[in-house]
Amino acid sequence: MPVVGMIGGGQLARMTAQAAIGLGVTFRVLAEAPADSAAQVTHDVTVGSHLSLRDVSAFAGRCDVVTFDHEHVPGRVLAELESAGVLVRPGSAALRYTQDKLAMRGALTSRGVPCPRYAAVSSAADVEEFAAGSWPVVLKAVSGGYDGRGVWVCASPAAAAEVVAHGIALLAEEFVPFRRELAALVARSPSGQGAAYPVVQTVQVDGICREVIAPAPGLDPEVAAAAQALALRIASSLDVTGLLAVELFETAAGGLLVNDLAMRPHNSGHWTIDGARTSQFEQHLRAVLDLPLGSCALSGPFTVMANLLGGTDPDIYDRYIHVMAADPAVKVHFYGKEVRPGRKIGHVTIVGDSAGDLSEVRGRARRAASYLRWGTEDGD
Repeated sequence: MPVVGMIGGGQLARMTAQAAIGLGVTFRVLAEAPADSAAQVTHDVTVGSHLSLRDVSAFAGRCDVVTFDHEHVPGRVLAELESAGVLVRPGSAALRYTQDKLAMRGALTSRGVPCPRYAAVSSAADVEEFAAGSWPVVLKAVSGGYDGRGVWVCASPAAAAEVVAHGIALLAEEFVPFRRELAALVARSPSGQGAAYPVVQTVQVDGICREVIAPAPGLDPEVAAAAQALALRIASSLDVTGLLAVELFETAAGGLLVNDLAMRPHNSGHWTIDGARTSQFEQHLRAVLDLPLGSCALSGPFTVMANLLGGTDPDIYDRYIHVMAADPAVKVHFYGKEVRPGRKIGHVTIVGDSAGDLSEVRGRARRAASYLRWGTEDGD
């Protein structure tokens, strides 16, 4: 059986390891430390740095194909792997668009993909010129941002000047008064086969995804189909192999704008473990190995996923027992991470049934996540 190596030992690698078992695929992980999320549950772990060409090359030499838990492997390292004949999926040319937001915006707009208006900026004067008196303006780090980090909504020139003073590469984007945020998750194999999951609604709080509803409630079927087609077109145009998550703004006028891309399993797809015929993690493995892709059909009429953030009490086990007893239909997934306030340590999922009500299921998922975090069902 083929050997898949995943660079990065976070929760995405941890959940991919579970999917590899069912596929009978040998799975290896390059983790930064033995205590990393995936290193705790994966048999074959190499401890090393994703920034080191020596570490990455040695790891890749023991794999048939290399893929990623995150987007932070330097482009020069990826190029060296490819020149040595390593199968890197997605490849360095595609990954560049998740590592460099200016490159991403340029590639998408040149292909006619609807995006917010943007510009590269290097000074407070550049931001003011871009704003042209219309505030707020969104400033983003060109590279390295995630989970709300590296994104600033600036309501005034003074706020923008503070961000520019950080001395990092930035781009400015128009502030989009969107109705809600959506995500279209698709997979593409080297043979060109594509598969699309139902479009979901994501609920963000302080830049962190807190809830995912699949499929997005009340979304016009034509808009949903257009979002799936757009994501598949982007995957093909950028030559993505594996999963592609396209984060979208649904605007007041009903149109869609692309906010961001991720070329790996994604938080907006964690619901698929329990709520879809094929989980995003299995699908990613199928895609990078060029296996036939699995069904993206729902396991029930709808699924709600709530992210679990750490609270102030790290002793979570008693609360875990309470949640399981209170609602046996709740699926709790822990990431093996030390509990710290605000840290993403797991998620809960509930799959609805034909007799269920979406608002009731959302309430159950929120109560479970709240109790696990705070020991009370009415917390944030």
